[in-house]
Amino acid sequence: MLTVLFKKEWKANYKIFLIFIAVLTLYTSVIVAMFDPKLGESLNAMKESMPQIFAAFGMTDPGLTMLDFLTNYLYGFIFIVIPFIYIIIMCHRLMSRYIDKGSMAYLLATPHTRTKVMMTQLGVLLSGLIMLIVYAVLLIIGCSTMLFDETIELGKFLMTNVGLLSIQMFFACICYLCACCFNEIKFSIGIGAGIGVASILIQMLSQVSDKMEFLKYMTPLTLFDAKGLQSFEQSAVIGMVVLFLVSIAAIIFAQVCFKKRDLPL
Repeated sequence: MLTVLFKKEWKANYKIFLIFIAVLTLYTSVIVAMFDPKLGESLNAMKESMPQIFAAFGMTDPGLTMLDFLTNYLYGFIFIVIPFIYIIIMCHRLMSRYIDKGSMAYLLATPHTRTKVMMTQLGVLLSGLIMLIVYAVLLIIGCSTMLFDETIELGKFLMTNVGLLSIQMFFACICYLCACCFNEIKFSIGIGAGIGVASILIQMLSQVSDKMEFLKYMTPLTLFDAKGLQSFEQSAVIGMVVLFLVSIAAIIFAQVCFKKRDLPL
């Protein structure tokens, strides 16, 4: 990894990171503050009046514990979409725009290998993603401690977030792979973003009704089973491992593709 380039990219993109920190802070703190076991009856009444909307966003059961509540109202949609948007923006800024404008050729004219440049840019992307998730974890723990007497079951909560990291790593590495393989932004960003958006939409459709449930097998989001991870179910753990393995494979393929391809000037 190139330390100078790593610092340069973080200096150029830290404001974007802070914007996403602010967005996460807003949504997370509001959702945590909404937790109230007595609120479950009201939410259930709303769910019965708008069952398809609640189901589409994975909010089918508010639960009785704080962990159940957060799993349904944060990890079903918000914590999937917000980091994914960050991934798309950063893939564009770290790789796609350099290639599209021909600037990558000048960057590679320095006495550094393509692998080092590619892995440094990937390091900026993944370090920001990991920090977003770690921040969200600390924020939830801090807010819940200050606002409520009830404490989150830490082991289950951390396992949920390892699973969240696995699905976001998957999206990040797939998007970065596309950014490394194509010249034009409409392909380098469009394909990677399209895969993620399609996955989210398909997941939402699969939750609307039993007739559409088969669609869940067509999206990688099915491999992220937050409730299964909290129970340490074998299928959920295997799904998480598969996501990490596919992410590693995507990184290797991106490296091979980037090393062998011709870059526009």
